[in-house]
Amino acid sequence: MAKPTPAAARRTERATPSSLQAHDGSGSVAQSLDKVIHERIRLGIVSALAVNDRLTFNELKQLLNTTDGNVSVHARKLEDAGYLSCHKSFEGRVPKTEYKLTAAGRRALERYLSHMETIIQAARGK
Repeated sequence: MAKPTPAAARRTERATPSSLQAHDGSGSVAQSLDKVIHERIRLGIVSALAVNDRLTFNELKQLLNTTDGNVSVHARKLEDAGYLSCHKSFEGRVPKTEYKLTAAGRRALERYLSHMETIIQAARGK
């Protein structure tokens, strides 16, 4: 196998797990990412609700360009984690489901974004 070039070796050094240590020394930032939020659809739901007071099931489905099943399953996981509140009602005979980000969900998103910023800075060697 060929020996890596000096530039490749430097990139490898920056990308090691030890370079992604949390500032408080509690362990790897990458390992401490919130697995509930880290999934693409769930991150989309939480992000959309962070900038909107509330959104309906159909609004989330349209914003995320996904299926009923995806919104339903991922919203339930976020609800179970305490990150979303769900209010179901009827408009006439049509069911209406609205979601709202909880205070715990907002804090979790802020922590997640902070962790991602740390990972990005480490990857850039800053």
